[in-house]
Amino acid sequence: MHPILKFTAQTETGNKINYLDITIHNTPTRWKTSIYIKPNFTDTIIPYSSIHSAQHKYAAMRFTYNRPNTYNLHEEGYKIEEDRIHNIMFNNAFSIHLHNPPPSPRQTTTAPDRQMTKTTQKWTTFTYVGKETTFITNLFKKTDLKSHCEPIIPSRDY
Repeated sequence: MHPILKFTAQTETGNKINYLDITIHNTPTRWKTSIYIKPNFTDTIIPYSSIHSAQHKYAAMRFTYNRPNTYNLHEEGYKIEEDRIHNIMFNNAFSIHLHNPPPSPRQTTTAPDRQMTKTTQKWTTFTYVGKETTFITNLFKKTDLKSHCEPIIPSRDY
């Protein structure tokens, strides 16, 4: 081990213990899991009104939708997390019709046994300035050239 690394042991309190991002509840008959939320959680993600690209905003929402499905949550824990997702959407000005997001690309793969061929991809980078950038990058979807957007980084030359 390294002398800078320090480990602490946590003991079970009230028949539950937090481990990474889950809480494990020890009941007389089985263990139940729920999502652990740190005390300083602010439910802030990229707001819908932000100038960030739509892909980044929806990626943040997809993460919140996928998290409850990652763990085997009991019914009450799933309902709590579903309510938390609604609050996050509301507090970040997302429309409620987005409650059922489209499946992620990994969920729509139809041929998992096909062999992937190793190819070299060519990329281009754009500075994201608004919906015009999204329009331009969508044009590249029909080509072999992949596109990537970066946010505007403010200058430190005041």
